[in-house]
Amino acid sequence: MTDQAVDTDGVKLSEDTSAEGQFLGRARELKELRADIERAGLDTIAGRKAPRARVLLIAGKPGSGRTALAGELVRQVADRYDHGVLRARLSEPDGTPVPTERTARELLTALELPTPAGASEDDLSDILRAALADRRAVLLLDDAADAEQVDALLPDTPECLVVAVSGGPLTGIADVRPCTLGGLDTKSALELLTRYTGAVRITVDPVAAEGLVEVCQSQPSALTLAGGWLAARPQAAVADLAKHLHTESDEGTPLSRVFRLVYGSLPSPAARILRLLSLAPAGQVDPQTASALAGCSVNGARAALDDFVTAGLLRALDSPLPQYEVPGCLQPLLRALAETQDRPAELQLARARMLERTVRLLQSCRAITETDSPQVREKLLGVPSSLRFPHPRAAADWLRLSQPALLASARLAVADGELDTLARRLMSQLVRAMVAHFGTRAAAPELYGIHRLVLDVAVRRNLPREQAAALLNLADLDAQTGRTTEALARYRAALDAGREANDPYATGRAMESVGGAHQELGDHDRAADWFGRALAQRLARDERAEAARLYGRIGAAHTYAGRYGEALRNWRAAVAGYRKNGDVPAQARALSELARVQEYAGRPEESLLTCHEAVEWARRAEDVRLQAALQLRLADTLDRLGDPASAALHRSTAERMLGEELQEGAPAPESLEHDANACEIRSTSAED
Repeated sequence: MTDQAVDTDGVKLSEDTSAEGQFLGRARELKELRADIERAGLDTIAGRKAPRARVLLIAGKPGSGRTALAGELVRQVADRYDHGVLRARLSEPDGTPVPTERTARELLTALELPTPAGASEDDLSDILRAALADRRAVLLLDDAADAEQVDALLPDTPECLVVAVSGGPLTGIADVRPCTLGGLDTKSALELLTRYTGAVRITVDPVAAEGLVEVCQSQPSALTLAGGWLAARPQAAVADLAKHLHTESDEGTPLSRVFRLVYGSLPSPAARILRLLSLAPAGQVDPQTASALAGCSVNGARAALDDFVTAGLLRALDSPLPQYEVPGCLQPLLRALAETQDRPAELQLARARMLERTVRLLQSCRAITETDSPQVREKLLGVPSSLRFPHPRAAADWLRLSQPALLASARLAVADGELDTLARRLMSQLVRAMVAHFGTRAAAPELYGIHRLVLDVAVRRNLPREQAAALLNLADLDAQTGRTTEALARYRAALDAGREANDPYATGRAMESVGGAHQELGDHDRAADWFGRALAQRLARDERAEAARLYGRIGAAHTYAGRYGEALRNWRAAVAGYRKNGDVPAQARALSELARVQEYAGRPEESLLTCHEAVEWARRAEDVRLQAALQLRLADTLDRLGDPASAALHRSTAERMLGEELQEGAPAPESLEHDANACEIRSTSAED
């Protein structure tokens, strides 16, 4: 067996995780694992229903073929599970455990389920368990660092199966079925070598071939490198390689000894590219990344990467784009080489080149969506062809496929601490590209993590303006997902940071947002107070459009609090402000809200007159849906005034307008309050 199944970073939902015909050996282990699926657990023996999914553990050292065995097992049993296979890698390439929050979020995304931005680890684990409660699926959890990682993701249903891959036991998980891997059987090991060398070179010297297998201790990773070395040297005999390895010192594992030989045979430029791949984020590499790390051409990097695949040093990923992965078992060896053969300054320069290239790719990825602008088109023409995308679809595909590596780049850049300027540029361009291609709502979970990284850098570098921006963005996402109390705390912190930076935009935005959070929490008095503070700043800066809008927000807060006199005064001020600014649609909406408050205040005649005025301004604004909603409001008011005939006339007018809108394909509004363009008061309180 060879460990050629892809150890994906992130999560993949698939029906088939290992190609049939690529797998060798491990018949006994597969038979035992499949039997373990059917074997009664401790709960069943005790007469209880199993409360959780069955857990099978495949334990072995990196390079032992543990991931390939897990993939083959899953492939063989996948047809029993109607909802397919979920894959997740639980450790970073450097061995750092992946936070459960990130893994649960990626699993939910693979299930095409929403993942609330900023949700806690426990909340996401609960959502995942609930999602799997009525599914029959297989979870393949690769490279688990400890039992806690696996336990947090276990489905609470025996209908699911969990296949965990780890370097050791998962102590603490009840009734786990372990399978510990050693080397391949000799027949399978020789067949693996044959795939690289051809049958003749093995059969002409079977003793030397078996000796090579013995030196490699039948480890798939070591045999793969040995096979690649022989494939690159058709004239070399198997005995030559076995002799080389026998003369090597006994230090290290079989894999490290074979790797030293393979690495030592590489030309100097290729060896440098290979060891710099240890800096690639999430262990994923593409020609652009390799080119930037090594400072060579993209075509040269692509050729080197393909050579590494042939030599067994890289894996080519099944992707529409040329993408590769550094095997996890080689990561520590490459990292050690980079640290010993390259100066720290050279490694830092390679990281900086990689981040700069990524920033430029993200700029190009976003700019391709703005080609309506002549300035953007001209700017794109000045970008090197290797950094340009032919059309927006190609850019979106690149962004989607590269997203795990891009997010890992941001995390690594922030953790580095020495490249904060590049890290800030990278995160800024990543946010803009994701919003441009996916939209703010769809990208919110990833944006939340990026804004937290921005905040970390801003705090570390004492950049209050950027602290304020990050806090505002995080608070907005908190507010959108119903965590209003958390949002309020962040808005207040953003206000403090904005004041420290003397940033009027941030302070004004924060004050208004604090008011909005208080209003969401039902504290309308404080909401009106904070809106008033924001209004004072806008008036002092002569920002008339913003001031008119804030008058409306103050009027809404007073309306909810039942202070209709104050509400009327502020809505009139909003109407006057919009009139001065020449904003006809906003004036029509403000008049409609003024009419509603007049009705609440027990002034139906005044409300009727204001409604008529609002209808006229809505007609001038060519807002048909607003006109229809106002006609319905007029009908309700006339009913209260005892004029059902006129009310019926206005209702028929509204129905005619809405009918015309529906013929044009626009959805009919339920009421003015639910119109996306109607503004400050979106619903009436129970008190009203």
